[in-house]
Amino acid sequence: MGSLLTAVASWLDARAGNGRWLLRIDDLDTPRVDPDAESEILATLTAHGLYWDGPVARQSDHVAHYHAALAKLAERCFACRCTRRELRGTDRYPGTCRTLSLPWEGNAIRIRSEGRVEFVDRVQRACSPGESTASHRHWGALDDFVVQRRDGFASYHLAVVVDDQAMGVDHVVRGADLIDDTPRQLFLIDALGDARPSYAHVPVIVEDSGVKLSKHNQATAINRRFARRNVGAALTLLGFDPPDENIATILEWAIDHWDIARIPPSPVVQGFTAIS
Repeated sequence: MGSLLTAVASWLDARAGNGRWLLRIDDLDTPRVDPDAESEILATLTAHGLYWDGPVARQSDHVAHYHAALAKLAERCFACRCTRRELRGTDRYPGTCRTLSLPWEGNAIRIRSEGRVEFVDRVQRACSPGESTASHRHWGALDDFVVQRRDGFASYHLAVVVDDQAMGVDHVVRGADLIDDTPRQLFLIDALGDARPSYAHVPVIVEDSGVKLSKHNQATAINRRFARRNVGAALTLLGFDPPDENIATILEWAIDHWDIARIPPSPVVQGFTAIS
């Protein structure tokens, strides 16, 4: 349901702005990809009336693009042999391998980054330093972050930036759990000399414990038999009062009434009960 909430918000934002809604399958980590996942995603979106524009893009087809981007950033990067266990408990990468000139082969690759990156979010409000009232401006302090894993796969940050630029994405609508990743991605966009997209981070659905509702936490998969009610529930959580009609009518109504400012400026939605 959490994925549907984000999909509905991004689909409506594209449709209301006469834009295109693009679908990309994040299948870069090939050994861990569920072979049935893509067909399930496509079937679920179709059942809920969320049709995409153009062909489905897949990260596994973009590997050469990631290598090209990394080559462009090479002078700003260094190899790192630190493991997750060794870095556990640290808020920021301490720069352990920054000056060691280690070989790239068999090590993770980090990019040298420091300072902070500011951006405006279309949904989430935050108090920036020096401001006494809430605004939509956010900022993030940077450290040397990974752009290629030790197994040779591009990191999430590098892959999503390269993918978005290659696909011409100029508006990103995604879950608020990813808002802390935005400064790193903007740093990469700037370093590659590309244009920054606009960002909107919508609330994510969490369990009573505060844990995000997701497949990683054994959340129940969305039931396509209740597609109309699912879409209605998503719109209600986004701050709208949809009519009790069929999916096509509800979505047409939502396009006409779309106003991203109505989405609650909160990172989470709590107390949600899924339809089983």
